[in-house]
Amino acid sequence: MTVQVGPPLITIHFDEHVLVCDLDGKVSRHKGQGYFASDTRFVSGYRLRMGSGEPVLLNSSSIEYFSARFEFTNPPLETAAGQVPANTLHLRLDRTVSSGVHEDYDLTNYGREAVQVVLEASLECDFADIFDVKSGLLVRRGALQTTWEESGDALVTRYVHDDFRRALWAKVEKADSPPEFANGGLSFRVAIDPGETWHTCLLWLPAIEADEPARPPRQCNALVGGDIEHDRARVDWVRSCTRFSTSDPMVNVVTDQAVADLASLRLHRHDFDVGSEDSREMWVPSAGVPWFVSLFGRDAMIVSLQVLALSSRLPLGALNVLGAVQGDDYDDSRDMQPGKIEHEVRRGELAHFHLIPHRPYYGTHDATTLYVWAAAEAWRWHGDREQLDALRPHVERSLSWIDTDGDIDGDGFQEYKTRAEHGGYYNQGWKDSGDAIVDASGALAKLPIATCELQGYVVAAKRAWARTLDEAYADTARASRLRDEADRLAELIEEKLWWEAEGTYYLGLDGAKRPIESVASNAGHLLWARAVAPERAKRVAARLLGSDMWSGWGIRTLSDRHPAYDPFSYQLGSVWPHDNGVITAGFRNYGLDDEAVQVARAIFDAAGFFQGGQLPELFAGLSRDPGGFPVQYLGANVPQAWAAGAVVHILTVLLGLEADAASGRLSLRPSLPDWLSPVSAANLQVGDAAVDLTVKRHDDGHHELEVTDRTRDLAVDLIDSAVRPKQPT
Repeated sequence: MTVQVGPPLITIHFDEHVLVCDLDGKVSRHKGQGYFASDTRFVSGYRLRMGSGEPVLLNSSSIEYFSARFEFTNPPLETAAGQVPANTLHLRLDRTVSSGVHEDYDLTNYGREAVQVVLEASLECDFADIFDVKSGLLVRRGALQTTWEESGDALVTRYVHDDFRRALWAKVEKADSPPEFANGGLSFRVAIDPGETWHTCLLWLPAIEADEPARPPRQCNALVGGDIEHDRARVDWVRSCTRFSTSDPMVNVVTDQAVADLASLRLHRHDFDVGSEDSREMWVPSAGVPWFVSLFGRDAMIVSLQVLALSSRLPLGALNVLGAVQGDDYDDSRDMQPGKIEHEVRRGELAHFHLIPHRPYYGTHDATTLYVWAAAEAWRWHGDREQLDALRPHVERSLSWIDTDGDIDGDGFQEYKTRAEHGGYYNQGWKDSGDAIVDASGALAKLPIATCELQGYVVAAKRAWARTLDEAYADTARASRLRDEADRLAELIEEKLWWEAEGTYYLGLDGAKRPIESVASNAGHLLWARAVAPERAKRVAARLLGSDMWSGWGIRTLSDRHPAYDPFSYQLGSVWPHDNGVITAGFRNYGLDDEAVQVARAIFDAAGFFQGGQLPELFAGLSRDPGGFPVQYLGANVPQAWAAGAVVHILTVLLGLEADAASGRLSLRPSLPDWLSPVSAANLQVGDAAVDLTVKRHDDGHHELEVTDRTRDLAVDLIDSAVRPKQPT
């Protein structure tokens, strides 16, 4: 069986454009549906009529991430020319999204008599900000006007609020009969002889930052893509990536879907020189569809750390773009500080008039630390000194922020507290929902808050950048200072955050420096960061895999014994794939290979139940039982960047891949389960070199490495004393 995420809908997307509709193609503003572009809903309603009724839906489906097809027939119709029996006509509606929506209507007469029928498409436009749509609180702040421009066969709806202007052209092209405009809809008088087909195109053309709209570049019925440059860029990137394959067919499906999801989330606003090598490899994914189609600092950095073995230069896209908007001053209304990495940028009406702080908003604590960590780890995979040099000033400014504004009271811990009076986020770690960080009673922890994983990220980031300074710049003095600082923070973690009674680390410290006594998944991130004492790591793993934290589909965000636990909540007991991928990596860092495999198996099992093997942002924390399946979280983003990245991350972790591009070396420390052997990686890139390899697990637990091809000089080492790698054949 397969599990659908969300109510029965069809969602297609491309770049910053998203279309969400019912299975019959209808769009309803009351259901949060619509056609969105750049954080504005351009189409809030759509209805299709055939004669005096509605066409009968036969089937519909998305075809690619940017396309969908809807198949209809007719109900019994009374027309001016006589009756039309049911199931006489076939209406096919194809939709594709690019810089607008291209609709193709093809109506075929399978009857024995000529047919005359009126086909009508009605569109409504509210130009609502995506924040208003998501909250369900729709407020019109400007003026709307619709006009029919007969000379251009276009229905134009304009929205004006002072200097914020948006418009939508519903333009008819290639129509076999002329369009008519009445009652807010476009209608066509269609006459079709037996066996003939009538056609028209209807283009939804948004005007976002210009008076005239851009034309969607897709051709008619272009459901499978390849006809525009941006499609080819995505295909080229996928072909250039590492190609993973395993002995498990479902894992292969899930992995291929994850790579396709990442490619589909590309934001072309941030592309480098089109057609260049950098453009193919260095780009920025949005955080997720439909709600997070924008640049998110934390999400981009997590994905960068997840996919290094998939595409070694992909992180450079986000690192460069985020560096360009790094905080350069203090602006409390946006939680901006010098050196801080942004959280989120929006371009809708609310951001334009400063009604929300997202222009951009800097209310994330971890993005800045993750930036340092990602820049250092990416260097080990891409080995591009020019890129490293360009990023170094941004890294140093990030480190300065960590040591100053990141530590609000100077006690050595990282704390967050919003300064934005309107729209600032209370919680600013990865669990950033307003109710996510709670004390033992279930009450919201008081600000400023120092969650445990924020400390671990700093330990990892400083150690990683210290190694980079040593190896790339021979700056041993600065590297030594960073290591000392990381070691002192690691000691503080053990001294202040270890929770002996529970065998794990406190969720964090609240504003009064009291431990937040909640058993949560955050402690697993400390293992990912290698920030804790080895003798305590095994106890943390056992606690995270206890029955109250382990759902059977993964590790919950919060213990089910906690008063605030809710399996259907966003971050108080749900299961997040990326969270589990991070914890899997943490287990492996401390040699807890069986525990890592247990989590990996659960996440792959869950993914196999979701439609197309497509992991959602999160799912419910309900316990697994015989015959059960993972239960959706209503409103989850699908696709979502770090859910897709988690799949690649877990495979990378099980293979134990570590790169040193500057030295021309790749090492593997695999721990493959018997259900996932062999695992192959083709075109695995380390710097300018690439390698094809296969790892196989033997019954005695040892692993065999076979290198079948490589380009340029690259040493490949297997860290398994019983087996030596075979040479290329």
